[in-house]
Amino acid sequence: MNWTNLFKISLKALANNKMRAFLTMLGIIIGVGAVITMIALGQGTKQSIQKEISDMGSNIIMIHPGGDRRGGVRRDPSEMQTLKVRNYEALKDECMFLAGISPYATASGQLVCGNNNYPSSVTGTDIDYISIRQLNVEDGSMFTEADIRASAKVCVIGKTIVENLFPDGGDPIGKVIRFNQVPLKVIGVLESKGYNSMGMDQDDIVLAPYTTVMKRMLAVTHFNGIFASAITEDMTSYATEEIRTILRREHRLKDGEEDDFMIRSQQELSDMMDMTTNLLTTLLACIAGISLLVGGIGIMNIMYVSVTERTKEIGLRMSVGARGIDIMSQFLIEAVLISVTGGIIGIILGCSACMAVKFLAHWPVSIMISSVVLSFSVCTVIGIFFGWYPARKAANLDPIDALRYE
Repeated sequence: MNWTNLFKISLKALANNKMRAFLTMLGIIIGVGAVITMIALGQGTKQSIQKEISDMGSNIIMIHPGGDRRGGVRRDPSEMQTLKVRNYEALKDECMFLAGISPYATASGQLVCGNNNYPSSVTGTDIDYISIRQLNVEDGSMFTEADIRASAKVCVIGKTIVENLFPDGGDPIGKVIRFNQVPLKVIGVLESKGYNSMGMDQDDIVLAPYTTVMKRMLAVTHFNGIFASAITEDMTSYATEEIRTILRREHRLKDGEEDDFMIRSQQELSDMMDMTTNLLTTLLACIAGISLLVGGIGIMNIMYVSVTERTKEIGLRMSVGARGIDIMSQFLIEAVLISVTGGIIGIILGCSACMAVKFLAHWPVSIMISSVVLSFSVCTVIGIFFGWYPARKAANLDPIDALRYE
């Protein structure tokens, strides 16, 4: 018997039990759709995080005070005062792999302008900070080296600060705002960057010369940390080692002593987030893949029922010359038709679900062609795998016993 006839017989058999065939497909449909949707959500989240990190600068290096053990007690890094002005100046003068470097010191408090006030913080930085963090001044200008040397009472603010302190839409440039009784003249407004993937408002920012924040607001001689950017992303590891060498020398640390500072690069953060999102995506895909397995078991169950119901038909066909391979092929074709049709519907359902999530929930979604191909291939293999045993059972039936079957 040729394959065309086998295909027609299989289609007719499925058409005679449409509802049963559809319910058998349902496990495959849900499984394929779920796998595509879960992987798309995982990949979308991964790409969103990568974009956030890229927007922040993929070659950023962050230096923070490290925890220290004093009298057998581990001190919190925030209490340490290991990053001084001389450390910053040594790094600025000696590092060959840095494109920019800026210290930062942060003071929290209340911003006031006229009758308007807003709780925020002022970050003291150098002029390289905006290039390191990829910020742009939209109106006005950035403060200068002269402002830093003079500890000038000037600042550059983000759009969130503008909206809260100048709700009437007035031009903030040239206006004076007060921060914990310290007046600051607004000389620039930063371009809006919105919220990042962590839900943090990147426009809630006030930048001032680091000398102003340290002397006039905090009265300290140490930094909260130092931001730097490597010349290129490939140079990040070299820059990190160079920074570590200089700071260990500056802090007079002997061989074998732990660093009293921490260095983190954006690349490390990117690698960690990639690993986390990949693990999450794999977990989601495995959970969704369970429904594919359940769908395969459903196919096997229904094919067993079909073989039992059609025992007399099988015996009749074999008695008129049908071979065991023909019987096996027919039932295998039925199983594959169920799984392939379910796979196609599942792909359509999965892609539709991804689009719905993207436009209705506004979640990041990225449909992977590989996930579509993989899920479709898996459901086809499942159809063959779970359909083979019932088909083999049908092929091995004795024609005489099959004809006698009631």
